[in-house]
Amino acid sequence: MLVRRSFTFLLRPTAHQQVALTACLDDHRALYNAALEHRRTAYAKAKVSIRYGEQSADLKHIRADDADGQGRWSFSSQQATLRRLDKAFAAFFARLKAGRTPGFPRFKGAGRFDTVEWPKDGDGCRWDSQPEHPTTTYVRLQGVGHVRVHRHRPVRGTVKTIGVKREGSRWYVIVSCDDVSAEALPSTGGAVGIDLGVASLVTTSDGEHLANPRHLAASADRLAAAQRDLARKKRGSARRRKAVARLAALHATVRRQRLDSAHKAARALVGDYDVIVHEDLRIANLTRSASGTIEAPGRNVAQKSGLNRSILDAGWGVFVAILSHKAESAGRELIAVNPAHTSRTCARCGHVAKENRPTQAEFACTACGHTAHADVNAAINILRAGLALREAAQAA
Repeated sequence: MLVRRSFTFLLRPTAHQQVALTACLDDHRALYNAALEHRRTAYAKAKVSIRYGEQSADLKHIRADDADGQGRWSFSSQQATLRRLDKAFAAFFARLKAGRTPGFPRFKGAGRFDTVEWPKDGDGCRWDSQPEHPTTTYVRLQGVGHVRVHRHRPVRGTVKTIGVKREGSRWYVIVSCDDVSAEALPSTGGAVGIDLGVASLVTTSDGEHLANPRHLAASADRLAAAQRDLARKKRGSARRRKAVARLAALHATVRRQRLDSAHKAARALVGDYDVIVHEDLRIANLTRSASGTIEAPGRNVAQKSGLNRSILDAGWGVFVAILSHKAESAGRELIAVNPAHTSRTCARCGHVAKENRPTQAEFACTACGHTAHADVNAAINILRAGLALREAAQAA
């Protein structure tokens, strides 16, 4: 089976190349903001909707009038930036049609635009641009030059798109490849249901608990100190910019730690089981604020806020996304089931009642007297629901 995969590597730009990369981001951001202003003004003044095709056609004149600015970058990368704006408007209208909060596309500030994409390898960019250096990999970017890449693993498949991302003081290249061969793992014959939680990141139907590292909580003191230091700095000053960079670096560390833990936990599950069943959680709904409104204020707001923080710190969404990718590559089957009542249903007799969970960790059925760890009981229910869906799909 062939799949599409992205590979992310750290860039090692020279000081001159860092300046060029920053200028590339700034000019693409300016193009994005100008295109957004064009659309807003056209509709406000003449009720005319501007489309991507019209703005893409205008690029030729923009580049000719600003040869030392916009004209020095790849035409296709600028088209990708305009398509990015077009997707933002498409998402806005989709939310509007669905009756959700629309969220009109906004102008991008200096710290809100950190990626540029080249849609085709060889058009304004070139992966492995200097093959005569077998021990070092370079990527060539128009207007920047040949930038050294810290390639810590091989790139498989056919390189399609190349992107550059700034994260704090670091630069990364994202190489998206087609026709990557999935590396199927040997069959184990096992099936498991998993319950995502805060006390344990994952609890399996076999009774195994994978610890929740709580990376954000572990770094809370350092983050709070960095935030207080930032609050004391004068806006616009060099010291404030340095404080912002320090705080961003701490958050980036937490993010990388969370990703690392999710990869390891997902890899362990994919290696041990052929079928993995999980809850189809709506994390945005689970972490919605309980504050309410002035007319109808919420209850237990502080407790709900703490729970929301713990859920987001656990990184359920990140874990499920990584598990999905690894399962696909390993030839495993991943099934999502409706989470309704899985934590209140007795795995032995099927009795459903809120009273079945006297505490967060304890399950005691009020009908048959069955007792178990609450998360293990829920994981067993999740597995059964997933296997039932699987059998129904195979029978259809």
